[in-house]
Amino acid sequence: MNPSYQVPDGSFATEAIVVRPAECSTQVALGDAVPAARPEGADRTSPTENPGRESADSPIEAVPAISCVPILGLPIAALGFKETIAVVERLIRVGKLSYFITANLHYARLCRQRPELSEVNRRAAFLVADGMPLVWWSRWVGTPLPERVTGADLVWALAEMASRRGFGIFLLGGRPGVAERAASILRDRFPGLVISGTAAPHLDRLSQEEEQRLLESVARSGAKLVFAAFGQPKGELWLARNLGRWGDGVAVQIGASLDFIAGELRRAPLAWQRLGLEWAFRLVTEPKRLLPRYAADAWFLLSAAVRAMFSKSR
Repeated sequence: MNPSYQVPDGSFATEAIVVRPAECSTQVALGDAVPAARPEGADRTSPTENPGRESADSPIEAVPAISCVPILGLPIAALGFKETIAVVERLIRVGKLSYFITANLHYARLCRQRPELSEVNRRAAFLVADGMPLVWWSRWVGTPLPERVTGADLVWALAEMASRRGFGIFLLGGRPGVAERAASILRDRFPGLVISGTAAPHLDRLSQEEEQRLLESVARSGAKLVFAAFGQPKGELWLARNLGRWGDGVAVQIGASLDFIAGELRRAPLAWQRLGLEWAFRLVTEPKRLLPRYAADAWFLLSAAVRAMFSKSR
């Protein structure tokens, strides 16, 4: 059994020995996370200056490496939901500029089709399973993951953690106005939460100068968490390309999460989520957009299962 450390709510998070993610036989390293250099002009307000917040300045241990298992070609971290929150907090507190990925079946298929995503995954701090098919697959091949860790749920939990620790968050992406509405809802839910900024850029239309100004704006904000709602794999590619340029924080691509928070899209009822059928609910609500994608994902999964069964029979 791996050694563990206790997080504030009493749960435990796993520690392990460092190796490269590409090996992913038993462990995953923290990618290409780099030490943070506070950008000139960034918000220097100390969390301890804000009453009611827990101090983020107490002594801490080094960030642990994370056990992982190979799932459909992806090095998926063997982390539960609470463990993921704890690891992100520690990345922030030790000043490691990094990003992590919430991977689902669609992302696994994209990685098979687009070789450049292998480097994106290698540079990531870690990947978690945001999709029940990845969890089901892990159980089928005998290396079960603890649970599904969804980006849509992580946004709420990370915002709650940020409000306690005094970490600012920056919301990127979505249609115009969505990030602002999501920010307002998050502030109402978590009093004292610092929204360091919002922006809704069209990445495909940005010039190099506009992208540089965007990155400088995020860096100057002093945000410790950057939520990028750009879609797959656009968001992951953008984060990997700009690692170290958004300032002092940890970033993650969160897909439609801002739309869920702002009420633009409806999430599946909890009963559907617990049965692993959130994908079916989204298919019912957005059939025209999602049916072709889900059909391709299903074929990818079926093909992988056939190959795995033939491999086992040899």
